Amino acid sequence: MSAISDLAAYLTDPWASEFMLRSLLALVMVSVVCAVMGSFVVVKGMAFIGDALAHASFGGVAAAFVLGGNIYLGAAVAAILTSLGIVFVSRRSGLRFDTAIGVLFVGAFALGILIVSRQEGYIVDLFSFVFGNVLGVGQSDLVLIAVVGATVLVLVAVFYKELLFTAYDPAMAAAAGLPVAAMQYGLLALIALTIVISLKAVGIVLVVAMLVTPAATAQLLVQRLHLIMAVGAGIGILSSVVGLYLSYRADVAASAAVVLTATVIFLMTFLLSPRRGILGLRRPSILTKAEEGYGGPR
Repeated sequence: MSAISDLAAYLTDPWASEFMLRSLLALVMVSVVCAVMGSFVVVKGMAFIGDALAHASFGGVAAAFVLGGNIYLGAAVAAILTSLGIVFVSRRSGLRFDTAIGVLFVGAFALGILIVSRQEGYIVDLFSFVFGNVLGVGQSDLVLIAVVGATVLVLVAVFYKELLFTAYDPAMAAAAGLPVAAMQYGLLALIALTIVISLKAVGIVLVVAMLVTPAATAQLLVQRLHLIMAVGAGIGILSSVVGLYLSYRADVAASAAVVLTATVIFLMTFLLSPRRGILGLRRPSILTKAEEGYGGPR
């Protein structure tokens, strides 16, 4: 009995600290929102946009910090303006979408570097948004993540069919009378907000991993978009619990431990997935667009 109680204490000790519980709650909320929005990112092949908006937000973070404003608000303004600018420039100039992304996100990120370079010394609070500081999450951060995250999820639920239709077949969606441009603007704005609430937890450098890796893992297991969202959320939560626990025991960076845990889960799934794993029981057949398209709007 003593051995069992010792093991139980060893497993539960980290969660006795209030800061660990706050960190876990923040990561769980971020994981769910990232999985939902990351599903659109993955199925549309938009991983680059996640990385771009994360880096673009640094310009707003730096400007807000120097001006004494709210850093989250600065990040949100920069990320949303960049996302809307990407769609606008791409649609109006005829440039490829990824070209517009490359031009605008580099400009916004360079602005952040320029602002930081004018400051004397090393700004620890500012760079915590670059590398993440989930152990420093406070009550106000939790409230912000909860409110913005809930708003994102509600909007996705309300416009789910329209977003799905536009994501898979924009030409058909336009023919059906859907406002495709508005849906594209809205989707990128929601992705931008998701990135902003993830900054404190995992930082600019690793936020794209939380946006992409759990959803990509889920895509190896299930087909339909709503299932990718649900499974991706579960994988994100599991990665958060295991990664945060390992970071406590090994005394390593929490955000990096969470992301690496998610990466290990992806690699294991890639090897063993019955649908697409290289060691799976059945080989993937050549799927039709309809089969690979998650069955259309559901």
